[in-house]
Amino acid sequence: MIDIKKLRQEPEVFRQACQQKGSDLDLDELLRLDARYLEVRQELQELVTRKNQAGKAIAHMTDDAERRGAIEQMSQWKQREKQLQAEQAALEPQIQQLLLRVPQPAHPQAPVGPDASANVEVRRWGQVPTFTFEAKDHIELGTRLGIIDVERGVKLAGTRNYLLRGAATLLHQAVLRLAHDRMVAKGFEPLTVPVLTKEETFIGTGWFPEGRSQVYEIPADELFLVGTAEVPATSMYMDEILTEEELPKKFVAQSLCFRREAGAAGKDTYGLYRIHQFEKVEQVIVCRNDLDEAERWHQHIVANAEEILQALELPHRVLEICTGDMGMGKYRMYDIETYMPSRGGYGETHSASNLRDFQARRLNLRYRDRNRQVHFCITMNNTVIASPRILIPLLECNQNADGSVTVPPVLRTYMQGLERIE
Repeated sequence: MIDIKKLRQEPEVFRQACQQKGSDLDLDELLRLDARYLEVRQELQELVTRKNQAGKAIAHMTDDAERRGAIEQMSQWKQREKQLQAEQAALEPQIQQLLLRVPQPAHPQAPVGPDASANVEVRRWGQVPTFTFEAKDHIELGTRLGIIDVERGVKLAGTRNYLLRGAATLLHQAVLRLAHDRMVAKGFEPLTVPVLTKEETFIGTGWFPEGRSQVYEIPADELFLVGTAEVPATSMYMDEILTEEELPKKFVAQSLCFRREAGAAGKDTYGLYRIHQFEKVEQVIVCRNDLDEAERWHQHIVANAEEILQALELPHRVLEICTGDMGMGKYRMYDIETYMPSRGGYGETHSASNLRDFQARRLNLRYRDRNRQVHFCITMNNTVIASPRILIPLLECNQNADGSVTVPPVLRTYMQGLERIE
């Protein structure tokens, strides 16, 4: 959520944000409702003042006619007060719903563009593999090796589901363990978080209202399945005031993740790329409201993810995401894409977002500085690793002519010394 005071002062900044991020929000309607709300609030304050003054005056009136007139006036003011209170109560939810949809203005250096075609490549790492044989995709490799079973996964749970078996399960768990261990070694506090959380955590982190169609709901319990540990980890301190000395908070949380993937189509629905259930190790940082400090932490969490990919010896590239592709709450955003031979290019495996105080305002997440001033925090998050999507490049880039797959050396200690999946 944005600061409504800034919206009042600089409406053109937010008009530009709506345009750059493809929002169809009626900003003029929001400003009109807000202006009326301020008028109602002002009139209510004036009425309270008049009533207080009149109440004191009536107590000292000796003339009956004057007293009756004053009491009649007081009655009219009370009636008007009820009308204004009813109007104020009606305006508040309308303003709140529109305010939740106001996009965060992007970082001044963020690329401007309508969609992913305007994203800017920042750097690349690693050599793209070449094969002297006809390379197989991860589903063909996994099926022949008996380690990926899509057919039975679909039988159990419907489309975009799967079973990992044997060495694929070990590989899946190994990459998650590697990522988790390295983040803990960097000083991130490990968390085990709920994967069923309340609606306010989704509103607070910006998943609702726009992303509601992608989230599984449990109506009987008024709970929702998280699509990332970002939701509970960032919401931990909602409605609390931290001390400046406690910041930054650095969390790493591994969790199951669930996404409906409504509207997804095409090649992204093949295999393990876009599925309903997966596991992810997520890094979350809550820091002071200092843009320079936040930028340093943002670059830090991107580097953390790159280090994992480099340890896995997987070629990848970093993209800075343009305004039209970054989402309503993002201030600055990077994606990391890992090379996937079956796709003939790079596929997204990580997403790193600096949300400035967008989430903190919605969560009422604050801190008190050394001068006793209270500020909203800045929040950011990034994937450390997500599996089984990462198994696509791991299997495809490390395949051999005989259909076997070489296990990257960094994972072998997590896989009981297994060097090759055959």
